[in-house]
Amino acid sequence: MENKFRFYNTLTRSIETLIPNEEGKIAMYTCGPTVYHFAHIGNLRSYIMEDVLEKTLRYIGYDVKRVMNITDVGHLSSDADTGEDKMLSGAKRENKTVMEIAKFYTDAFFDDCGKLNIKRPDVVEPATNCIPEFIHMVEVLLKKGYAYEAGGNVYFDTSKLEDYYVFSSAVEKEQLQVGVRDDVEADANKKNTNDFVLWFTKSKFEDQALKWDSPWGVGYPGWHIECSCISMKHLGEYMDIHCGGVDNIFPHHTNEIAQSESYTGHKWCNYWFHVNHLNDKSGKMSKSKGDFLTVSLLESKGYNPLVYRMFCLQSHYRKPLEFSYEVLDNMEAAYNKLAKRVAELKDEGELDTTAFRMFKEKFEDALCDDLNTSMAITVIYDLLKADVNDKTKLTLINDFDAVLSLNLYEEGKKLSEATQNTGVSAELEAFVLEKIKERAEAKKAKDFATADAIRDELLAKGIAIKDTREGTKWELV
Repeated sequence: MENKFRFYNTLTRSIETLIPNEEGKIAMYTCGPTVYHFAHIGNLRSYIMEDVLEKTLRYIGYDVKRVMNITDVGHLSSDADTGEDKMLSGAKRENKTVMEIAKFYTDAFFDDCGKLNIKRPDVVEPATNCIPEFIHMVEVLLKKGYAYEAGGNVYFDTSKLEDYYVFSSAVEKEQLQVGVRDDVEADANKKNTNDFVLWFTKSKFEDQALKWDSPWGVGYPGWHIECSCISMKHLGEYMDIHCGGVDNIFPHHTNEIAQSESYTGHKWCNYWFHVNHLNDKSGKMSKSKGDFLTVSLLESKGYNPLVYRMFCLQSHYRKPLEFSYEVLDNMEAAYNKLAKRVAELKDEGELDTTAFRMFKEKFEDALCDDLNTSMAITVIYDLLKADVNDKTKLTLINDFDAVLSLNLYEEGKKLSEATQNTGVSAELEAFVLEKIKERAEAKKAKDFATADAIRDELLAKGIAIKDTREGTKWELV
């Protein structure tokens, strides 16, 4: 088959054409969640874009096998192998066992994924299922001289590598300082600052809830080794694409490459796909902030989760994306308007095969251009304006939804029915939402006279608007 998909490979820092190890097949791995708490919408941005990547590859004809781990042991609160285990922290917070916490938040994660139309990977493997594989890899690394025992733990010796900073020396060396902050206690057992733990024993974290017998004593695996072993267990020693958020680049993915290629003796993964952060006005979203944004919170405020999916798709995955309720309100208006327009299409007449092929090619070209989802959505708008019959338009939009997964036709039908039940015409609703958008833009430009004039114009038509923390709401008066 033709290799036409091009995307940014973090490993080479360049746009490359995807050439799989095996013709027509893609071995793909995704770093899964650490299931000690709910996923926030920043986490879920990465999974949305990885979902689009997988669906795009299937759409253009590849046979994809995608594997995801579930981290239910070994992930410490600092990526530098210090601090409390995140799973243990979650168990203490809720007065439950670690396994109870793991099951609850694993189920919650996939429930959120379902609401966002994120496909479940072909293989989902909890780390606690793979203890024998972890132990075997550590044994091999010790035998090859890439690891050493110290203070009861087993460490990977990064000084054995010609180039540990495989992604970008400048970036990784700067990020390494996170692991040697003044407020983080240094691990005296390490030969080198950037060495990392492959296996902890009872010599550290005596209150660790989950422990297993090993050749080095009773203990548990380090976080980084999980992904290497789980991916090899299900995909073999040659992988095509490894996915994750940009915060995984160092040290997690750097350490994965170090141990995996030392273990196998050859290059392990050819392409690395990383999604940038979702920020709010205070910076990167994080669970440590306390009251963080979840899918359930958005739902409680009346938002359809698919509006958030479209919000993510309208931005490029490699760019930071800033979240605000005002922006989400604008996206909600755009999504609803588009969905209603799609729902008006009639499934009648003959398929225009020439137009079908032309627009399908435009859609594929957008996705194959470094996963340009914004341009892919633009193809839908262009299609709706084109001199093409409804049958062809509806067939194409349903075809595109195999990748975009926005449920435009189904959600449009629901919105139309709801509009009929409330007696508000689609035209009036579209007018109001457009005026609210104009007013938001005027306020942003500090043109308060225009903003007030728009409010008065709407009020004269019997529509009252109210600014809330969740955005601008409106009602008939």
